[in-house]
Amino acid sequence: MVRIQVKHGGDEEEDQKEFLYESPTTSTIDEIAKDVIQIANLQSKILRLSLHLQPRLSPLINTDPKVIPLSRALSEAEAYASKNQVLHNKPLSICVLKGHKQSIEREFTGSYDIMGFPDSNIRQLLPGLEAIKEDITKLWWAGKELMRGKRLCDYIGKNEKTKIILRLQSPSSHPVCNSVQ
Repeated sequence: MVRIQVKHGGDEEEDQKEFLYESPTTSTIDEIAKDVIQIANLQSKILRLSLHLQPRLSPLINTDPKVIPLSRALSEAEAYASKNQVLHNKPLSICVLKGHKQSIEREFTGSYDIMGFPDSNIRQLLPGLEAIKEDITKLWWAGKELMRGKRLCDYIGKNEKTKIILRLQSPSSHPVCNSVQ
């Protein structure tokens, strides 16, 4: 399996998100793009939910035990979706990220009123979060755009132990520089 370090998000280092993804060299760029964009979107949603909910949960932890499951679900999801997983050499899974997101949604539904939210719709916490769109996002590696319809092995060869850094770029973001990444 090829180990792909995917970077996406802001231009500043602290705004940038990243994760590891594994793929065989025979995978098409379309398959890889679909998976990494889905992981990137789930990662962004989980980190945004954590950013909005943790400040409201902190004062309630010691006073209302009903928020403890939500706090636990948030901390587990945030730890899994964190870019620290790259340091620990652990790739992210779509299924695990979906499970964490569903756990947060389930626990939020049971405790939204305690935190002062008007309803249990968790989307109210995601204003302005734009999902990465699969059809317009480009994948870049080593200063080259990976073209849809081709296979990963067309770019990196057939060595399954290869490690690469891939950058997601939407048309609205700045162009990728051609320097070594």
